[in-house]
Amino acid sequence: MKTKIHPEYHPAATVTCSCGAIYITGATKPELRVEICNQCHPFYTGEQRIVDTEGRVERMRRRFNLKS
Repeated sequence: MKTKIHPEYHPAATVTCSCGAIYITGATKPELRVEICNQCHPFYTGEQRIVDTEGRVERMRRRFNLKS
């Protein structure tokens, strides 16, 4: 392997979710922030929830006069 071309590896990187869950894992950055994790993702929780990041759902509801 070539020297000095690989990123620094952090064996105890902290991953923080927007729901408040914190995980310790290995990564090339010391701290990561994510929007959805396995504790709040609808697939893993069994909830039927729409994850809306750009307001698409509200725009569709206004366009077709649908109630929430």
